[in-house]
Amino acid sequence: MDPVRIGVIGCADIARRRMLPALRAASGIELVAVAARDAARARETAEEAGCEAVTGYGALLARPDIDAVYVPLPAALHAEWVEAALRAGKHVLAEKPLTTDLATTRRLVDLAGAAGLVLRENVMFVHHSQHAAVRALVDGGAIGEPRSLRAEFTIPRLPDTDIRYDAALGGGALWDTGVYPVRAALYFLGDRLETEGAVLTRGGPDGPGRHVDTAGTALLRTPEGVTAQLSFGLDHGYRSAYEITGSLGRVTVDRAFTPPAAHPPTIRLERSTGVEEIGLAPDDQVLRSVAAFVADVRVGARPETVLLRQAELLDAINRSARVV
Repeated sequence: MDPVRIGVIGCADIARRRMLPALRAASGIELVAVAARDAARARETAEEAGCEAVTGYGALLARPDIDAVYVPLPAALHAEWVEAALRAGKHVLAEKPLTTDLATTRRLVDLAGAAGLVLRENVMFVHHSQHAAVRALVDGGAIGEPRSLRAEFTIPRLPDTDIRYDAALGGGALWDTGVYPVRAALYFLGDRLETEGAVLTRGGPDGPGRHVDTAGTALLRTPEGVTAQLSFGLDHGYRSAYEITGSLGRVTVDRAFTPPAAHPPTIRLERSTGVEEIGLAPDDQVLRSVAAFVADVRVGARPETVLLRQAELLDAINRSARVV
């Protein structure tokens, strides 16, 4: 079977640190080229990755020897280049969020579906096996009937020049760290969640366009009244965790969203009979995310409905939030 030939549009830090090594290591993929607007930047990144350098994103999309592209550009540039890639007949794996505008996300999903192309958002943690293990416990009645979920992803303050503080580039805590707890709620509680309320806290370094939301909380609920309390932020002590409370107990996962590949996860299960620490084997969610994309390309998978539900919830949180 021929490999899926992939090109990379942009040289972001996440591409260089995590995705390019995974694209090289994954089976069924040939990493063909990396594109940047700056020729020197393209050459430097391509040398690290062991592939060709291309100057200009359009030049990469024009190549007939590329089947799919990975897009790690700032969120504000996703719409333009994801659309350009789809119109060039390329499958797309884009960093999260796909866009920061619900209508645009819907348009891109429709465009991919009409063209028979795979469009995926690179939310990597859902591919880690620890979450499937948690879902099996919950579905198997280990904590009784689910009552609530709490999820939190916060990181320490970033350098003032970081693009996540730039509103013009799609910055802000909601679009960066907020995606993770929202997606966790969808993963465990299903796609019928609705937004009950939210608060976004403005901050960040001084300067034109630099004030974005640096913290946020949101309350979601299912039609049955199961609640999801979500927290996210860019100026906090590091926290990456969730817990699901049920009628008979509670299950907790730390280092939930960005565990290193060598990290052996532990699920904490608390019930009236005691506390159990369930150890799991390490897993590489970056490699798994790439493998899932390749598998989808091979079968021509349709757009995922969860991508739109996530976009709808993020939009509802953003529109309804009290900003302080």
